[in-house]
Amino acid sequence: MINLHHAHLMASDIDATIAFWRDGFGARVVYDDVFAGARNVFMTVGAGRIHLYDQPPRSTERSTVHHLGIQTDELETVVERLRATGVPVTDIRHEPTARYAMAEAPDRLLLEIFQPDPAALPPELRTYFAL
Repeated sequence: MINLHHAHLMASDIDATIAFWRDGFGARVVYDDVFAGARNVFMTVGAGRIHLYDQPPRSTERSTVHHLGIQTDELETVVERLRATGVPVTDIRHEPTARYAMAEAPDRLLLEIFQPDPAALPPELRTYFAL
């Protein structure tokens, strides 16, 4: 079996980054210790996983990662919760098969927060989005 296990993110302020994921998305810290010479924090976000590394990103430009996609079934609630904590979030955009908003996480990490419309998705995408 092979599956994508986690996204590993550099963090210039690891405590602020933990708070962002915890307060904005309900993430839970499952490990917080030194590993490979730096503080590492492993978090769960629903069924997904994020590893944070206590070092700033290596450049001020975005890396090869364009964005992380966060799927939700309560888009308005997540957008409002993020805005309430001062996170910049776009207006919700509407597409034929989904709605989404873009937000900026710590260290300029771009997030797409999206809610697929199960009734409008082609059958092959229902499984892809676990619907």
